[in-house]
Order: sequence, then structure tokens, then C-alpha cells
Amino acid sequence: MPDAEAQNGRRGVFATTHWSIVLSAGTEENTAAMAAWEKLANTYWFPVYAHVRRRVSCPEQAKDLVQEFFTTLIRRKSLARVAPEKGRFRTFLLSSLKYFLSDQYDRSSAAKRGGGLPTISFDAMAAEERCRYEQIETDSPDKMFDRCWAAALIGRALQALRSEQSQAGRGHQFEQLQEFLGREVEPGEYETVAGKLGLTPNTVAANVRRLRLRLRELAVSEAAKTTTTLSEAEDELRALFG
Repeated sequence: MPDAEAQNGRRGVFATTHWSIVLSAGTEENTAAMAAWEKLANTYWFPVYAHVRRRVSCPEQAKDLVQEFFTTLIRRKSLARVAPEKGRFRTFLLSSLKYFLSDQYDRSSAAKRGGGLPTISFDAMAAEERCRYEQIETDSPDKMFDRCWAAALIGRALQALRSEQSQAGRGHQFEQLQEFLGREVEPGEYETVAGKLGLTPNTVAANVRRLRLRLRELAVSEAAKTTTTLSEAEDELRALFG
């Protein structure tokens, strides 16, 4: 159990470092703010797109709505009113998106949107391709948003773990073991991989346990980017993954 001083130190890191991008994007429309917006959009565009796509049948319309959503947040300086103590960024973004969509029925066509503000870049074709593999016909829009948010979070944590292992000279081993990080292992699977890696099955099992623990740590770190304490980051993971 971490002592109080360590917990307080970690709270400070979460509150100041991981929220800095969100807070920067809430400033005036300058180069730094737009760079922060780009980073946020690149991180969170797919959950937004998936939610919108679940509501509308046309991919082009979904793309336009996502673009207009981010443009509207910029124009209204919405992030200027966001702060870590006010709650999770995921909740803020989903609430803002639902309000935005409810306000779109009387809007003009997509060609007139934007108002001269810079656009946020994202790959709509990649988004649509990813949606082909999602449960877009069965999930509610809100569930779709949370599920894609969770997948994006784990994806970033997995990429960070892959980078760590590569830098440590264990890239090849990681590529062989990563398939075991998110599922149960079938009898005999460790023996097969052990032969490929020149390790014992027990060593493979130990390495998988180590990687799973590290992946969870990195997932908590990702969750902490939009929460303020270690406890809130853990709660965010439980909310997303059960």
C-alpha cells in the first residue's frame, strides 16, 4: 500500500502533467492551442466517429458531423470551462457530443460548416474500415463510444509496451507473446512458443505475467491522462472494462 506522501506525489503528476494538453486546448486560438486540439482529436476521434456513425447511416455525413463537432468546441472555447476537478474528460466529451448532435437537425448543410476555423485532421476512411469490425448494429451509441474509447486506451498502452520491449531488445519476444496478453491461454500454447523462443514454458508463463502487469500499469497511465488521481484512473478502467 503506497504511503500518503507517495499518493500525494502521484496525484500531483496526474493533475498537472496529464491534463496539460486538455487545458492548453482551452486557451485562445493560437498555435499552441491548435496543436493541443490536434493531439486531442488524434487521440479521441475514433470513439467520437463511432458514436456518430451509430446514429447516422452515411459515412460522409458522419465525417462531416465529427469535423463540425470539433470545430464547434474550438469556436465556443468549450475546453476553457473544463477542469480536472469537474470530472472525467470522457464524460465531458460524450455529453458535449450528444448535445451537439441534438442541435444539428436544424443546421445548414455540411458544405457551409466550419466558419473559417482550421479543420481537425483525421482519417475518415480508416474510421469507416474500423467500424466494419465493431458491433455497430447492436451497440447503443453510448456503449459504442465507451467501447471504442476503451479499445483506443488499450491500443495506446499496448503501443507503449511494444516500444518499451523493443528498446530493451525484446521486440521479437514481445511479438510472440503479445497474443496472450488479453485472453486465456489454451493448453500447450506456451510449449509451442517456448520452442520458438528457446525458453522453457515456465519462463514463457512468467514473461507473460510480467507483460500483463506492465500493460495494466500503462493502461492506468493512459486513463490518468483524463483523471486527476490514481484512484480515479483505476475507477476509469473499471468503468470501461468492468
